[in-house]
Amino acid sequence: MSKRLPNRGPEVVLFTLAASAAGCCPCSGLPPQAAATGAAAAAANQPITVAKPIPYEWKNVAILGGGFVTGIIFSETEKDLVYARTDIGGAYRLDAAAGRWIPITDQLPRSQSNFLGIESLATDPVDPNRVYLAAGTYTQSWAGNGAILRSSDRGQTWQVVDLPIKFGGNEVGRGNGERLVVDPNAHDVLLCGTRKYGMWRSQDAGANWAQYGQFPVKEEPLGVGITFVVFDVKSGTKGKPTPVVYAGFASADTGLYRSDDAGKTWKAVPGQPKGMMPSHAEFDAARTLWLSYGNVPGPSDVVDGAVYKYAPASGKWNDVTPVAPKADDKFGYGGLSVDAEHPGTAMVTTIDRWTHGDQVYRTTNGGKSWVALGEHAVYDDAGAKYLYWGRDKPSTSGWMAEIAVDPHRPEHAMYVTGQGIWQSLDVTQAEAGRPTHWRFFNDNLEETAVSEIASPPAGPQLLSVMGDICGFRHDDLDKAPPDGMFQNPIFGSGTGIDFAALKPELVVRVGWQDQKQWGALSKDSGTTWTPFATSPAGSIGAGAVAISADGTTILWAPKGAPASLSTDEGKTWQPCAGLPGPTKLPDWAPVNFRIAADRVNPKKFYVYDGSSGKVLASTDGGTSFAVMTAALPALPEYGLTPAWARSAPGVEGELWVTTGKELYRTSDSGKSFRMVLGVSESFGVGFGQPPPGKAFPVVYLNATIGDVSGIFRSDDGGTTFARINDDQHQFSSAGVITGDPRRFGRVYLATQGRGILYADPK
Repeated sequence: MSKRLPNRGPEVVLFTLAASAAGCCPCSGLPPQAAATGAAAAAANQPITVAKPIPYEWKNVAILGGGFVTGIIFSETEKDLVYARTDIGGAYRLDAAAGRWIPITDQLPRSQSNFLGIESLATDPVDPNRVYLAAGTYTQSWAGNGAILRSSDRGQTWQVVDLPIKFGGNEVGRGNGERLVVDPNAHDVLLCGTRKYGMWRSQDAGANWAQYGQFPVKEEPLGVGITFVVFDVKSGTKGKPTPVVYAGFASADTGLYRSDDAGKTWKAVPGQPKGMMPSHAEFDAARTLWLSYGNVPGPSDVVDGAVYKYAPASGKWNDVTPVAPKADDKFGYGGLSVDAEHPGTAMVTTIDRWTHGDQVYRTTNGGKSWVALGEHAVYDDAGAKYLYWGRDKPSTSGWMAEIAVDPHRPEHAMYVTGQGIWQSLDVTQAEAGRPTHWRFFNDNLEETAVSEIASPPAGPQLLSVMGDICGFRHDDLDKAPPDGMFQNPIFGSGTGIDFAALKPELVVRVGWQDQKQWGALSKDSGTTWTPFATSPAGSIGAGAVAISADGTTILWAPKGAPASLSTDEGKTWQPCAGLPGPTKLPDWAPVNFRIAADRVNPKKFYVYDGSSGKVLASTDGGTSFAVMTAALPALPEYGLTPAWARSAPGVEGELWVTTGKELYRTSDSGKSFRMVLGVSESFGVGFGQPPPGKAFPVVYLNATIGDVSGIFRSDDGGTTFARINDDQHQFSSAGVITGDPRRFGRVYLATQGRGILYADPK
């Protein structure tokens, strides 16, 4: 059964070039309406219809990681129950039988996208079904407040407990230890150390929270605050709150505090190291507290550090650092984990050891001696060939902020890098001098921030560019590309990609790269690449790119330079007449120009300037542009990400524009535009293979229609839309979307932290 959205006033507007030149109607703030005739007028004056949802099955496009996993948490109660938290991609639970990770925060809606930055994760030491998240990505003034997410079914469902404070899941110190912890003696009691608001406490399993006691220091210049909370379980008795608690703090002067009254009051631990701050701490079975230290919280810029043990009974400190940093070998210590069953056994990781390479160390004698596991380790990339970065060995280190030893199997350990998790099932082999074996362990833990995706009508299934790991050609969506990421050049981050509609083997991409090779052309559908010989004058790379339908013209709007065209494969560039000059934007903001090539007529290009609200069009191959309308939303810097212009394949002049607000479309190359009635927010639009017996492509929309946010599909050219995701698959950071031109019903969805999803009708 379908339902008609209510008509809520003049939300559909046709406006022509002449009308936009006349200015906006002063009484309504909307552009003046122009007369519409025939089918265009009928479509313009009818609200879209929402049809019955279509069930879809959602899967990740396989890349195998690519993002920073900030914490690994083993359940103390149940074997093989393991969780992972990430800085922008939510949380995961391990499916040990399948050897892959299950995302457990996909049900968060767009309104809760802030909760995908996981500050801390806590498991219950009594009830294995309980799990908690301290969720919130940033602490800045513009960021929303954080929340505690509590689950009694291992993350299948969540109760959100909003807090009047903020968390920093993607800020400095995000790889430190767990700030959120469950009291092992009284498991309805939780403590949560914060960055700027002291210590918080819940006495009812996370349902209600309040600031607790007076932590000595509420805030420090770094904005990191409390870095971990650790209960001394043996100081208490079952059924009562544990009296002795330790908390780390991001200060190189005084970094460790102790409470003897269950977290109400705190005092600095005497005799502690100076000049460094602790990032992780754990008690071993002998009630010795082990701590890792760095000069800063990390995960970057750590140039000094150490490992210490502290014996609370005697108050004695002992420096057990495996290898001390020095002038020509600067680094710190990040991850630390003890063997729960064997006192004196621990593992630590160096962090930011860029000169000599990071290392995993293991001791079985209380730190008197250490074995460097990396010296003889055997690494298995598990198919993640992007880890090679054009070299002969995979990257196995970098940002090693966390290591976790399985409390149920001491031979089992995992550590993190900036790209994901490495797992070993035989770390105890090190005691006998034998090699340990490590496998990249990121199956279905896909944490990447994707800039753009494209599905060509021939060749690979999917092309993509993304932050940190450049981009990929996927011939098989369920396998990581065997050739790894794009090469020649490897971008630090890719920002734009496009193919020629009539010659899809021609592909262009742009991005950031240290050697100023910021763009490239492929003539074999993204298999091999040739860097552009030059860039537009003044360019600093990145930006948006499009290639004409016949592949003869490349249009590039980089940062720092005017949008320019090349007709000689990037050897020379000519500024496009009629387009505004470059807008100065911060590094984190995308370029304000969104470019689209007409998918039929090689002479036509379109540009949506999100900063001014103008749409401009060219009919001479990008040489010159004219303003078609100036009445679309003018977006602030933080609102440019969802601004896109997309041309429909096989239909000349059909252009759709998302703004983060209303959705607009033109069917006559921009001579007239109309707002699509009923869409209040638009974040991405794309096109796929037409339905059987029809010519117009399927329209896929990432948007809010009426009061429902979701992923939608239209089989009738945009008149009727059906939701194709469900409440368990809301993908709150979803952005760019496109359909498959060769498979009816298939859709691809890019996210800012959950990688690329694809889905087919069930």
